[in-house]
Amino acid sequence: ILRSIDSAEEFICLQFYIFRDDETGRRIASALKEKAKRGVRVYLLYDHFGSFSTARAFWNDLRKAGINVGASRPFKLSAPLRYVRRDHRKLIIIDGIKAFTGGLNIANEYSGFYRRRREPWRDTGVFVKGPVAVELFEEFRRAWRVWVGTPLNEEIKNPPFFKEGYPCIPIFASSFRGSRRFRKLLYYCIKNSERSIYITVAYFVPGLRLLNCIIKAARRGVDVRLILPGISDVPAAHYAGRAFYARLLKAGVRLYHYKGVILHAKTYLFDTLWSIVGSANLDAQSLRWNDEGNVGIWGEEFGKEMERLFYEDLKNSEEIKLEEWLKRPFIEKIKEWFFALFRKRL
Repeated sequence: ILRSIDSAEEFICLQFYIFRDDETGRRIASALKEKAKRGVRVYLLYDHFGSFSTARAFWNDLRKAGINVGASRPFKLSAPLRYVRRDHRKLIIIDGIKAFTGGLNIANEYSGFYRRRREPWRDTGVFVKGPVAVELFEEFRRAWRVWVGTPLNEEIKNPPFFKEGYPCIPIFASSFRGSRRFRKLLYYCIKNSERSIYITVAYFVPGLRLLNCIIKAARRGVDVRLILPGISDVPAAHYAGRAFYARLLKAGVRLYHYKGVILHAKTYLFDTLWSIVGSANLDAQSLRWNDEGNVGIWGEEFGKEMERLFYEDLKNSEEIKLEEWLKRPFIEKIKEWFFALFRKRL
């Protein structure tokens, strides 16, 4: 990310759910201010809820340095219930020709910048360039117009076109209709997978339709595996998701808990051909309420790289066996049952 920011010549666009004023945030901010000083136009859009703890003085300092700053999904007294919808996207665009998206936010836990000895969270992001970067820029342009209220009049001087590479499309959801389309895409991918479904996700609280899709895929012989967090920063979602483990295990789905550090990645791989990498989790908050940003990439070579990454994570994961899972403490079952009652809001 820092190298890409340094390479910018015309403009930089950033859109993040969390942008903290910690060591990592200040390091990125310093790089952005340096580029603004050199005449590069910088636009930063942060989610109001996700970055609520970031001091106002931090944003004002960026504005004084010539950086354009805006907040998405702000709280409004006239519509307080809308505050449940959040801009969960993570996006950086460099000159409209290179882009980054994934699960990473701008904060110490993602970079491993700690004064005490702690490991960074496990996450996944992807850099893309070419026509898909132009499409991602258009997504940012629309978001900027909606939340800042002014048009973003940047033009890409040399729109890229590459004969080589992978077919790649943005999969963004910023409306109820967009969220519904994304859910339908997931259902379609699961229903039509023939060999394997490998999912790594930070928050897993599936609705009944998604749960049944996964179970049916396993029962028809598809190798379905999910890597899920062994420890989580959101205990409610953590316990609510575990309430469905027994049903999945009985159907033949293989579940794994990632060990050691918090797992925050969101990656989906179907038949080692079709990959989705981005910000969307398998919970109601992501699939129904949030604005989410992902990219879909088609290609066996890229799919094999994603598969290799998945198997690397398996080495640091512990498989959950049905017989042992059923013996877990009764208090754990109570927690799971309780938080599962609120699964439509997690």
